Amino acid sequence: MSRKILFPLMLVVFRSLLAWSHPHQAGPQDSATFDPDGTAHITRTIPMPSTISPEAQEWLASLAQSAPGPEALAERRKRTDEWRVKQSAEARRLFPVTVEETTTAGVRTDIITPPSRSLANSNLVLINLHGGGFNSDSGSLIEGVPIASLAKIKVVSVYYRLAPENPFPAAVDDTVAVYKALLKTYKPRNIGIFGTSAGAILTAEVAIRLKQLNLPEPAALGLFSVLTDFSHATDSQQLFTLNGFPGALQPQDANRKSAEEYAPKTDLKDPVLSPIFADLKAMPPSLLITSTRDLLLSDTTLFHRALLRAGDNSQLIVYEALPHAFWYHFQLPETQEALELMAKFFSERVGR
Repeated sequence: MSRKILFPLMLVVFRSLLAWSHPHQAGPQDSATFDPDGTAHITRTIPMPSTISPEAQEWLASLAQSAPGPEALAERRKRTDEWRVKQSAEARRLFPVTVEETTTAGVRTDIITPPSRSLANSNLVLINLHGGGFNSDSGSLIEGVPIASLAKIKVVSVYYRLAPENPFPAAVDDTVAVYKALLKTYKPRNIGIFGTSAGAILTAEVAIRLKQLNLPEPAALGLFSVLTDFSHATDSQQLFTLNGFPGALQPQDANRKSAEEYAPKTDLKDPVLSPIFADLKAMPPSLLITSTRDLLLSDTTLFHRALLRAGDNSQLIVYEALPHAFWYHFQLPETQEALELMAKFFSERVGR
């Protein structure tokens, strides 16, 4: 269960997943050779890291046995729907809240209310934008429920329209409509927006769109594993899959292929579609979270640096050895820590 991958001008890793389950078995010797153009041919055995929790080690080992292959969209939606229902139920078991299904500005939403809120927090609200690659829903309550419970702040989870049936900027428009509706009740400084993966991308896109519309910005943004440039693939996208090492690598032009489905008629450097090309001055305080085997590690850190260059307040937290959106998995101590940090960020920034 090992593979060797060649990428021009980038590190190429021979991943020996077998070494995870058989740590004392000798693997191939480390070596490195280089082509004249800089292409690296690197063989490396990567043992299970001892710097993560036992629960995380067990989870990483299990991923090597269950990585999904290519799927048709209908199959992907079926799988993510099943996953979402299961994990949403687990979220509500661990983090008791009240969920009301409704519509806001004509957009389907869930209103997630914690069982107890202080008087000060009764005037606060967070908007959650779920992950799922813009073409499915893999997050919704999985993301919103824990943060509502831990931060003691109401969360409005937005079921924005999905691509390819509803391409960009449909999801942006839906979220802006919900935000404008909330502005009738809440002051901008009492609103935060957050999301994971596609939801994090959408969070950044909405923030730029609000600037374009001269609407007041929210108090804080949570950008949890974000991509803000659809025009090219980054280093971590070339090295990692959704599960870190296991599974099939995306094509080198994966960003462009994703954009063909999500935004087929939009310039890939459009500042709303790809916010890294926007004027980022005076963006709301932002918390960015990623991990060292996240395929969007590079993208998240690049946007963090762009925010800093613009003079914005941006915090970056990088977890060790875990793959994309690990905080969806509640059995991990690292997930509990990450969720508490997310909640703490909003508690300190929204309404202050």
